Amino acid sequence: MLESILRYPDVVMIEKTPARMIAPGKYVLRDLCVCTTLQESLMHVTVTAEESTVSKIRLRWHTSSRLSGQVLGDAWERGYADLAWDTLTPYRTLPWYCLVHSTEGTVGYGVRVRPGAICSWQLDPEGITLWLDVRCGGQGVALQGRSLQAADIVCAIDPDRSPFQAAQAFCHLMCSDPALPDHPVYGANNWYYAYGHSSREAILEDAAYLASLTQGLSNRPYMVIDDGWQAGRYHPDGTYETHYNGGPWLPNPLFGDMQTLADAISQNNVIPGIWVRLLQDHTAPDAWKLPGGGLDPSLPEVLHSIADTIHRIGQWGFRLLKHDFSTFDIFGRWGWEMPCEMAEDGWHFHNTSCTSAEIVRDLYHTIYTAACEAGMLVLGCNAIGHLGAGLMHMNRTGDDTSGLMWERTLRFGVNTLAFRMPQHRTFFDADADCIGISPLIPWEKNRQWGRLLSQSGTSLFVSVKPGSLCPETEAELREMYADASRPHPPAEPLDWLNTGLPQDWSLDGTPVTFHWYMPWGLDIGCGAGPAWDKVWKEVSAGLP
Repeated sequence: MLESILRYPDVVMIEKTPARMIAPGKYVLRDLCVCTTLQESLMHVTVTAEESTVSKIRLRWHTSSRLSGQVLGDAWERGYADLAWDTLTPYRTLPWYCLVHSTEGTVGYGVRVRPGAICSWQLDPEGITLWLDVRCGGQGVALQGRSLQAADIVCAIDPDRSPFQAAQAFCHLMCSDPALPDHPVYGANNWYYAYGHSSREAILEDAAYLASLTQGLSNRPYMVIDDGWQAGRYHPDGTYETHYNGGPWLPNPLFGDMQTLADAISQNNVIPGIWVRLLQDHTAPDAWKLPGGGLDPSLPEVLHSIADTIHRIGQWGFRLLKHDFSTFDIFGRWGWEMPCEMAEDGWHFHNTSCTSAEIVRDLYHTIYTAACEAGMLVLGCNAIGHLGAGLMHMNRTGDDTSGLMWERTLRFGVNTLAFRMPQHRTFFDADADCIGISPLIPWEKNRQWGRLLSQSGTSLFVSVKPGSLCPETEAELREMYADASRPHPPAEPLDWLNTGLPQDWSLDGTPVTFHWYMPWGLDIGCGAGPAWDKVWKEVSAGLP
């Protein structure tokens, strides 16, 4: 039986102690109060505290019959090949929202985007639990009498539509105000063939090559300069810095004046874009930094500095801003290192009166506002999509694909494109990352990845060294770019209930089957972790 939870919780725990209900929907423990207010389509959850700090709140609804079915959850930030429909697993943490599918239909449990708490779900046969992490970093928040708008809970039962259609509708319910580009975004990104080894001349070659591959298309592409342009990537002796990729966000001598570079890119009839890591700057005062070394976005001076950086980049003439690493620079770990919660215990932001969710949300608002003032689209990478929906035009769905290892493209590209596709055009435009073209990946495989991206309705970016392709491959890439320049309905993974790497898709309403696997199958141990670190060290020492 599919059950709604839009009713007062049966149990409310503050920290590890049950709270007492003193009125319908109002639960107290000492000077702490959790108030749940019902409306027709959602439930508001507010938290107040006078003197006590508060860390975690648990809301629990008992089910009238045993809960069962296949379960799909989201991820804290990007996906790391960990998204799939799975069995109901009571000890599994489901960040932000989840869906349950059975023969009776599909039901969604979630919170509306941009909540004041970091939210996750747990499902077991006897009930549904929502965790509200209201900590400030890894310590309790000091609300000091104010009312925290912790979350707006939503629930939808869909007995008739397919799980994919139900998931799309549920994402619409969670986000009523996405910030969407008014045109399909596509183009080139130099990372997956250059890996930071770049220069002004190389970027202009990239831009000219992109222009030749998209000649005649009215919707013009973006040439995104990725990591490698900033001062910290270059040593005075002319060698490349492999261990630091932060600010200050000023060009190194290999790139020179950025305004004239942006102008030169534009003269190719392509649109300049650029990558930044806004929370990493070794020239910033130590007082601005978190314990892990990233800038502390709870400080007004940090937000002002970030806005100034974005305005400067906009004045140079760039029209797409890709901001990266913000989750790692705040929390000190990647999404795959967050099994149950985002923050480790024992640290806090400078401003201890706000929750982590509020601070991250304010950071995204600062970036989005400054970028819009500067006339730039915003692409988030290593960003928390549920906190950034409505504050970024595009969001990277998964960890990096690769121009070196095909398995990374499958694990982090295909997997997250499929299972986060319901967020496309509902939260933001999805970006499943690039086609990394190199001799190490058979074109027969990248051709399929390119077709899926270019006809999915999502962003298509290609990393390819100018002049490295044969005429036949160039012709196919031109066709992909032409497809990507036009709107498409969201691609639908048709076999996603049964696999983590869907092969059967609906593209523009036409069923298409992809053959992802090498003759020997799929290598293992090549995603995030030591195996990839080994490959990356080989790459950073000199590209093959």
